Amino acid sequence: MSQIRHALSVKREDDFAQWYQEVISAADMAEESGVRGCMVIKPWGYGIWERIQRLLDDRIKAAGHDNAYFPIFIPLSNFEREAEHVEGFAKEMAVVTHHRLIADGEGGLVPDPEAKLEEPLVVRPTSETIIGDAMARWIQSWRDLPLKLNQWANVVRWEMRTRMFLRTSEFLWQEGHTAHADEAEAREHTLTMLEVYRACAEEDLAMPVIAGEKPAHERFPGAVETWSIEAMMQDGKALQAGTSHYLGTNFAHAAGIRYQDREGSQTWCHTTSWGVSTRMVGGVIMTHGDDDGLRVPPTIAPWQVVILPMLRDKPEDEALLDYCEQLRAALAAKSALGEPVRVLLDTKPGKAAAKRWDWVRKGAPVIVEVGGRDMENGVVSLLRRDRLWDAGTGKPAFETPTRDAAGEAIPEMLTDIQQALFAEAEERRNANIHRGIESFEALREFYESNTRYPGWVEVQWAKPEGAELDGVVEQLKSLKLTMRNVPIGAPAADGTCIFTGRPAVERIYVAKAY
Repeated sequence: MSQIRHALSVKREDDFAQWYQEVISAADMAEESGVRGCMVIKPWGYGIWERIQRLLDDRIKAAGHDNAYFPIFIPLSNFEREAEHVEGFAKEMAVVTHHRLIADGEGGLVPDPEAKLEEPLVVRPTSETIIGDAMARWIQSWRDLPLKLNQWANVVRWEMRTRMFLRTSEFLWQEGHTAHADEAEAREHTLTMLEVYRACAEEDLAMPVIAGEKPAHERFPGAVETWSIEAMMQDGKALQAGTSHYLGTNFAHAAGIRYQDREGSQTWCHTTSWGVSTRMVGGVIMTHGDDDGLRVPPTIAPWQVVILPMLRDKPEDEALLDYCEQLRAALAAKSALGEPVRVLLDTKPGKAAAKRWDWVRKGAPVIVEVGGRDMENGVVSLLRRDRLWDAGTGKPAFETPTRDAAGEAIPEMLTDIQQALFAEAEERRNANIHRGIESFEALREFYESNTRYPGWVEVQWAKPEGAELDGVVEQLKSLKLTMRNVPIGAPAADGTCIFTGRPAVERIYVAKAY
């Protein structure tokens, strides 16, 4: 087997964190903004987010929601109404206290003491409180229910340790908020939206996830229940990729969200909230990336096929461009994965090999090179990004179908790539979920002896509460572990809690996490 020379300078197995940063840079996805914890999302990275946004927005609307928009500034008093909620976000809140700056006499600017706000404004960390105010105004009777809203927005949470896409001080997301007449309907909707997230992650992002309920200490501040989808990254760590919360009547009481029922009585609404963010893009990188850069699942790729004519700044370039344009037009007229094929004819100046490797690092699913000799022979040189290398020769695994055959084969190839990426990630995840650990000492030994790619461990526990639960959390923290979720449909517990020694009541995943 020949030695393969990869496109990145850092391999995943050598330094996964540095590899992740290099993928973002080499794929031209984002860059630091100059403000700590904030990033500039560049066109390729934002194009991937736009695809996720478009597909998820369709799913959200299909579940009966309307999009709206609410202010980025929220009065501090809104948060103070819900004590548990404000406590959960207090350390992350960015606060506006003045509305004007003045010169300080030394060439700088300072807040004008005369422009101090009567009430501080919090820069939106989440919108339960301000949307709750609107719901209280908009809901009068049972006829107004259920009220299902969604907004696409940015939020600010002042993070101490940041990493692009995964944990930033400002990020983009959607947040859904609904109000229902009763508990049963609200709980059902919480799980409906969890399923929407699971389907989006697995079908659109080709990212296998485990859907389940978070333990009590991991609930959203103020929620009665929090449910999540958890994805395993290639380093074995967990990524919480989306959450859905049943809020009970907690926020309804705080905001005054109630309605007149059919009997004429005033009744409190039951509310939900749920959201996913640009950390999904980070999840795509760490699920599908390889030592040559990003591999984008075709469903969310801004360009699914990139055609690269090998231009020489000579008169024959015109014929080559026409040859490539015919392939572009033929592909654009076809469908793959339920939509017209997104195909780019890249005519920017530059050497063909350099342009090819730019698109390899970006992760375009199919790359087609066409030179003068290809045109003479009526063929194209085609690369599948998920099968980049010929293991025997150590060279790119080009296929050379005729142009017409490529036009017919590529749509089906895109479907195959989507399925292959999911299958690869699912197989890797399943192989790295470990069971049969029956004591905390065995858990400790497992993680201390598997430091590189330890994966997740399914354990059985008695679901302790209060101080006893706090003790369990501290035990796990000593190993840098967290509880992820109790998977939906997991087999019933049949053993002993590894933390308390009492009979277990459920199974839960434990892992290192982002």
